[in-house]
Amino acid sequence: MDFLHTMVRVTDVDESLRFYCEGLGLKQVRRNDYEDGRFSLIFLASKNDIARANNDDMKTGFITGLPMLELTYNWPTKEQEGQEDKEVYKGGRNFGHLAYSVENIYEKCTHLMKMGYTINRPPRDGYMAFVRSPDGVSVELLQQGERLAPQEPWADMKNIGEW
Repeated sequence: MDFLHTMVRVTDVDESLRFYCEGLGLKQVRRNDYEDGRFSLIFLASKNDIARANNDDMKTGFITGLPMLELTYNWPTKEQEGQEDKEVYKGGRNFGHLAYSVENIYEKCTHLMKMGYTINRPPRDGYMAFVRSPDGVSVELLQQGERLAPQEPWADMKNIGEW
């Protein structure tokens, strides 16, 4: 058995891709738009996982051993098109968070903050931080290898909101 993907629903594809790709550094592997079903599936993976994947499988999009994040966007109905109100998804009762390892947790958190995202649990310990996606999905960031020495401004930052 192989792990394939985790699916999260999103309300704004562009903002979600900005967060996951520009912010976290994931790469889009595949996108399927289903006009009849009025939804899109966008598969993302880390560059390190992509580098380890079988290139022959990359052509089909069904990549054994490539853990992916699936963003599911349900298109507005004809009646909803043009309306300002977006559908809001609530987290499932058993879903906790996504987790990614990062090369430098301080640099990644600084980058995300500069993009306008709140670091809900700052990396005070040089090892772990939490941030939320535009749709409220909790994302844990873990330092690769040894924890970094505590440093400012992170060491004294307080938690913000839920993480």
